[in-house]
Amino acid sequence: MTQPKYVLHFIKRKMYFDLYQWYRGSSVERPGIHYPKVTPMKFKAPVKLYRIGEIVCCTPFTRQTIHNYTIMGLIQEIQWTQGGHRLYDESVFEQLSRIQQLRQTRTLSQIRKLFATERATEGN
Repeated sequence: MTQPKYVLHFIKRKMYFDLYQWYRGSSVERPGIHYPKVTPMKFKAPVKLYRIGEIVCCTPFTRQTIHNYTIMGLIQEIQWTQGGHRLYDESVFEQLSRIQQLRQTRTLSQIRKLFATERATEGN
């Protein structure tokens, strides 16, 4: 025995409505129907690494200044490329901003000592 046409139409509409509600994330659960629990997936975005040229474009510092700050230990590279280029993470922008502020009242050697004491206290 086949279902009347209007019953099949009603079932089809209800199926699409339930699918739409599930897609929207609302919890319209009907008794007797198993709805899978969907948990949101967490993705870890890869860390963006910057070359010196990219840092130069975004800051008022020259390539040589960033190189000198790296040699002095004011900023630190995270990695090296196979070609020998230094790669920095996003924290370098905060460090350069802080160096620029401290530069108004202190010398580079004083800033280096300040950063060294801060690193030592963070380690403990």
